[in-house]
Amino acid sequence: MKKTFILITTVLASVFATNTVFAQNDELVRVFRWYNPNDQNYVTVAEGEYQDGQMLNWNWKDKTLMFSAYRNPGPGRVAVNSWYNPDTKDYVSTSEDEFSDDQMIKMGYTNKHLQFYALIGRGANTVAVYRWYVPKNHDWVTVPEEGNTDAYYKKGFRKKSFQYFGIARSADAQIYNQL
Repeated sequence: MKKTFILITTVLASVFATNTVFAQNDELVRVFRWYNPNDQNYVTVAEGEYQDGQMLNWNWKDKTLMFSAYRNPGPGRVAVNSWYNPDTKDYVSTSEDEFSDDQMIKMGYTNKHLQFYALIGRGANTVAVYRWYVPKNHDWVTVPEEGNTDAYYKKGFRKKSFQYFGIARSADAQIYNQL
């Protein structure tokens, strides 16, 4: 009887410990940028927000990993929401402290939904994330700090503004104690 109790206790402890480790690894979500050549627009999509097959059916191409972020709220994090403007066919991702819902609606944006949570302070293994505006097609593009981001200016991008910090490499996140 004593051995059975110890065995059951050990098994339950192992299950709970395993679930805790998986929960920490599942905390991070990869964030991608997709391009639609028909509309000449970019969209920022968190992993699991849409299936790749859906994106391809909707004519989105060139899936590019930009950074990792968090699935859940926490200290030092800000919510990032996606908005859509049906007039300009533009998708934009904004942090909750950039614009109020009223401002976004007045600019013609609808269909707000939560995408992920980003860091508000720089830390080890982080990358600054900026938003650029493309006046030619009224598109907002999310771009992580990658060397010389000012090269986008030559491509017609304008109004570069800081948004938040992403995690550069999710595999190293536990080393830098970001979970």
